[in-house]
Amino acid sequence: MKPTLGQYLASIRLDRKMSLRQVEEASNKEVSNAYLSQLETGKILQPSPNVLNTLADIYKISYVQLMELAGYLPAAKARDATQRHGRIATFAEHNLTPDEEGELMQYLQYLRTRKKP
Repeated sequence: MKPTLGQYLASIRLDRKMSLRQVEEASNKEVSNAYLSQLETGKILQPSPNVLNTLADIYKISYVQLMELAGYLPAAKARDATQRHGRIATFAEHNLTPDEEGELMQYLQYLRTRKKP
């Protein structure tokens, strides 16, 4: 299941080890900590493209992906199981340690080898 915009923003902020106030300061108060909190909790579902651009710059993530999650752009087309997707991996924006990356790869291997009903 694809995360909501708020869930995604919260996970990236936590990965960057930034507080709500630190993001507010990094944005030169363009994005207040209260507003970001409402975004992350889903009280605000479609912030302005300017806010999304500011957050993409601060977090060093894809502005296009934020625009998709906010509903401004259509989601990328679904692919069948035989096609490679060519999109950024799900955890590419997270600063994973080598151990975390290894654990994810092991879990992916497990998922691919388990019996399906």
